[in-house]
Amino acid sequence: MSSLPLRSALFVPGSRPERFAKALAAGADCVIVDLEDAVEESLKRPARLHLESFLLANPRARVLVRVNAAEHVEHAEDLDLCARHPGIGGVVLPKAANAVQVARVWATGKPVWPLIESARGLLALTEIATAPGVERLVFGALDLALDLNVDAESTAGAQVLAQARYAVVLHSRGAALAPPLDGVYPDVDDSAGLGQAIRQAAGGGFGGALCIHPRQVAVIHAALLPTAEMLAWAARVVAAAQAEAAAFQLDGVMVDAPVIARAQRLLALARP
Repeated sequence: MSSLPLRSALFVPGSRPERFAKALAAGADCVIVDLEDAVEESLKRPARLHLESFLLANPRARVLVRVNAAEHVEHAEDLDLCARHPGIGGVVLPKAANAVQVARVWATGKPVWPLIESARGLLALTEIATAPGVERLVFGALDLALDLNVDAESTAGAQVLAQARYAVVLHSRGAALAPPLDGVYPDVDDSAGLGQAIRQAAGGGFGGALCIHPRQVAVIHAALLPTAEMLAWAARVVAAAQAEAAAFQLDGVMVDAPVIARAQRLLALARP
């Protein structure tokens, strides 16, 4: 599976073909054409046709697709589209609940991104994360909060979601998957809140996040960059490591292999 750093995944509704090219030009690390929640029932089939027409007209375009959930009547047709087009580089599986659903998506030959956004998905994390074809997990806080009947704005609700996030990170690492992505931040006008949420998610092991508006992309990327202070510390650690033994003190603090590895990782994040 790919382990390339991926910070942002921008949703664009499949029913809005005039936005496809704009989304691809927005600077996100990848674009997800949404055939599920962003598309009303009567427009599901037209959305597929819009995407197919766009891919045929733009053979160099590369997108992922969020298909309709496994139980949805349009699910099989969505998968057929994904299997047929080389421009579709992966499939986001909403409300993933078991390895059987993942296998059905993997039969398209495209990497699978299961969305963990239900109690069933959380309980089946082990089998989902280790299923063939899974590239990375994605966390859906909004749907999960609804399914668990928790108030995400309350202290108790936040604790529940924090435990779920931890489980997603743990199973991702245990299955040697790419770092998971956090869910969308719904307030597109709250850049400060988005930046804070992304830094919190990154501190908890997430590699990036889904987003729903092009102007959220730059905020996500900036929030994931190490601060100047962090980079200065990392540079000093790496420089000292070249001249010191395996373990040494820097500013009175013990530095050994894990600390050096973290410093190297921070410097790598800052490279263009």
